[in-house]
Amino acid sequence: MAQYARKYIWWQSPEEALQSPHRVAAQVMSLGSFRDMQNMAANLGDDLLRDVLLHAEAGWFTPRAWSYWHCRLYPGRSIPPMPKRSFL
Repeated sequence: MAQYARKYIWWQSPEEALQSPHRVAAQVMSLGSFRDMQNMAANLGDDLLRDVLLHAEAGWFTPRAWSYWHCRLYPGRSIPPMPKRSFL
């Protein structure tokens, strides 16, 4: 995960980014190269990727990536709305 943190969470040090591994995974799932996405998926497994989707925060995914990963990980199910920011 350190290699992905370094590459896809450019605004933090890898050590800081790895404090939130779900965020690192989401960044690769959303912005990663196809090769990086496939390698990460093979190493982490679908259950962890489903957990990333389940706990995703607003802004973590592009609409295209949100749809892709839901179709890949939950075939045949409808795609839920993306997380939204809420204000008090």
